[in-house]
Amino acid sequence: MTDKKILDYIKDVLKNVPTDWLGLTTHRLDIYDEKLAKTEFTEQFDTLYQNDNSKTSALAKLPTAYDYIRLGHPLSCILEWTIAKLNHLKPEHVICFSSRTMPVLAVLRKNLLDNKKTRIAYSGKLPDALNVSILRRVYGYNFELNKVDAIEHITKFDGSTIFISLHDEIEISDLHSNVDFCVNIYSHLGSVLLVNGIQNKDYIPDIQHVRRRETIAMTPINCLKALEALTTSSVLGQQDKAVSNNKAQVLNAIRDITGTTSKPLVGSSGLSVQYAIMMGLIDDAQKHHQGKAIKFLVPPNCYGGTNDQARRVAACSPNVEIVDLPVDGDNDMVQSVHTVLDKIAFDDAIPYIIAEIPTNPRVEVPNLQELKDALTKERKTSTGEVAVDPVFILDQTFCPNVHFLGEGEILSILRAISYASGSKFPSGGKCTAGYCVANDKANALMGSIEEHLLLCDNEATALQYKLLAQQLPSMNQRIIEAYNNTRDFINFIKKTLPEAKINFVSEALAAKGFTPSVFSLDLPTKGNTAEEKEAYKRALNHKLINLMITEIPNESKYCVSYGQLKGCYWTIPATSTQGTTKEGDKDYIVRVSLSPDMDLERHKDVFLDFVKSN
Repeated sequence: MTDKKILDYIKDVLKNVPTDWLGLTTHRLDIYDEKLAKTEFTEQFDTLYQNDNSKTSALAKLPTAYDYIRLGHPLSCILEWTIAKLNHLKPEHVICFSSRTMPVLAVLRKNLLDNKKTRIAYSGKLPDALNVSILRRVYGYNFELNKVDAIEHITKFDGSTIFISLHDEIEISDLHSNVDFCVNIYSHLGSVLLVNGIQNKDYIPDIQHVRRRETIAMTPINCLKALEALTTSSVLGQQDKAVSNNKAQVLNAIRDITGTTSKPLVGSSGLSVQYAIMMGLIDDAQKHHQGKAIKFLVPPNCYGGTNDQARRVAACSPNVEIVDLPVDGDNDMVQSVHTVLDKIAFDDAIPYIIAEIPTNPRVEVPNLQELKDALTKERKTSTGEVAVDPVFILDQTFCPNVHFLGEGEILSILRAISYASGSKFPSGGKCTAGYCVANDKANALMGSIEEHLLLCDNEATALQYKLLAQQLPSMNQRIIEAYNNTRDFINFIKKTLPEAKINFVSEALAAKGFTPSVFSLDLPTKGNTAEEKEAYKRALNHKLINLMITEIPNESKYCVSYGQLKGCYWTIPATSTQGTTKEGDKDYIVRVSLSPDMDLERHKDVFLDFVKSN
């Protein structure tokens, strides 16, 4: 009777799903408490269930579940809540993935770090993407494989047992005491991981962190399909047949936009792509430079996801190390590249550089000719041999229209790979997919990167390809229009609040094609001590943001976003995009991103009110 009540309630919820639940890629930070991510949403949703309230208005008032939709969202939380209820588990013991293999890799990663044995049991066959030899050789994961006819045939094991099974229906799982983790794979929708037993609860935050950094949650549309199938006891539908045509359009559009000729790779998110790049390069280094140390050079104050993921990769391999690369503020990227590459060359190690151009959040562009010279300089090892040349991995999310890699372009004569987050300008905020391309010098690396993208089952979904096919053709025009709004707004701020420090590209750089639509604002402050001045400025940041989102609620949002089709987005990097960055490297400033479609004059009026009130 309880199961029927649950399913009947979910049926009503599905009839009343708020529009934003299917359409947002980033959420409002003003109704989000990171310490209560998912739990706050789930608890309040459970209260609605207890009160049999499935009204759209009530659902829309639920707090933000996660700041980024790739980490989880309302529909993924509800799918997990429903499956947990039906299986008599706590909601946190159920975690859904867009990937069919990453829940397995999440458990393997924790057991590697904890030096614990793992057994993978499966019925039928293993997922095609799960390349056992690469998992052992490149990722360093140790595990036993055990094919069984049914879950009840699984014996006790001194370690963790993962049971993998393929399904064409969403159903109640047959949990078994000898199984620690059930991975239920649902064709093109993704997978659902069930954590069995209180003894395994410590795995939950680590598994969630893998979903946060190396992959994404099951997408909203696929969660909706799963819930519909669950409530109607129906077989899951087939993959969208138009995906191959949409994919072809997307790959051609990316080639045109980037000016490259190699095959682009499209992942479920920017970090999914970055993870494939890192693991693919490690794989390549193991094959061609066996035994040599691998060094990833990463700016310490860059986007927290990049920073955190890089260090997580290094934690799993004794041969991989992260080296800080200071790039903006009081540091010069070119000089830092020279200093760090000289040291790595002397040690005869393999250098991989990850950097953003323009930098985030300071929006700085290095001298590109000098950067090219630094990257192409021939260096010697301690024994006088020619050192291995670096691979430059460029995050150009803020300027995806700039041609860095094509024939004759500034980075064409060195090994370079470029990638971008598709949740920004490529999709206009419609989906989270990301992509990467290589120049001719680095094209040989793309096969290894693709292998790891597919092993992690992190390729873009059918809907993501469809949305990119729709939005990429207009991207460059949207970038120009958004830049024009941004330049106009910045000029207004300079006139009304000249004491403020604004970080943005110069008009000379803009003339060369660097036309971002994001800038950082360092507000003037007061106080007798450094501590007082910092506290005053931080309070002023929030005052400005709160005024904007209160006075212009339909357009201004306290949100981690960029490149959206409409509106204006405000955030403080130190409390959002730099979340995992070391405290001393964080930026407590205002970051503002503008779109091509917004009421710019209204934003000017409200900013002027802010200036007059302070």
